[in-house]
Amino acid sequence: MARASTRGSTGKLPGPHQNQPVLSAGAPLEQAGAAMIMVHGRGASAEDILSLADEFSRPEFIFLAPQAAGNIWYPNTFLAPLASNEPGISSGMAVIADLLERLAAAELPPERTILLGFSQGACLSLEFAARHARRYGGVVGLSGGLIGPDGTPRDYAGSLGGTPLFLGCSDVDFHIPKARVNLSAKVLRRLGADVTERLYPAMGHTINRDEIEFVQRMMAALVEK
Repeated sequence: MARASTRGSTGKLPGPHQNQPVLSAGAPLEQAGAAMIMVHGRGASAEDILSLADEFSRPEFIFLAPQAAGNIWYPNTFLAPLASNEPGISSGMAVIADLLERLAAAELPPERTILLGFSQGACLSLEFAARHARRYGGVVGLSGGLIGPDGTPRDYAGSLGGTPLFLGCSDVDFHIPKARVNLSAKVLRRLGADVTERLYPAMGHTINRDEIEFVQRMMAALVEK
């Protein structure tokens, strides 16, 4: 496991998550055939989510896990008014954008990169993909959904161009309403993603073996083309 730093490249004042550590694992950047950006949940850490790299066990991948300031990407529930969760949302998305730029500069474009997040990190990753629609190597939202209260306009521009996208969640998750997972799947399909949605009966707010195995297949399809 290695550490690097990320700095905003937008020219704006840095947000709370700029200049935070980014942990890495797997293949060295210059040798990697694909990448995964792993976004942790509320109260967790980059180190926590990076431990999934051992489960995925793909030596061709470099895994990058950014750290949120104070272990929280944004302060309120993801269903709260968007303005109440700023500047956290925008700052977190800038971190993802900067990492994608860093990977592209090393000849690992978005088409070779999977965005994966759990819980709050899943919400951030899914919202990033919707707002920056293009072809990605894959998008994985584990116990998450698109951000914003009911009625938030979902008139995102662009196309995900057939990006394989996985949504996995409990059907009774206390934090993530089933209706929001369903809505997210519908919106992301409309944006052109190849969406797989799985709701697991009575599962806790966690990650299960079926989800791990689905991600493994997504990764294999990306590097074995």
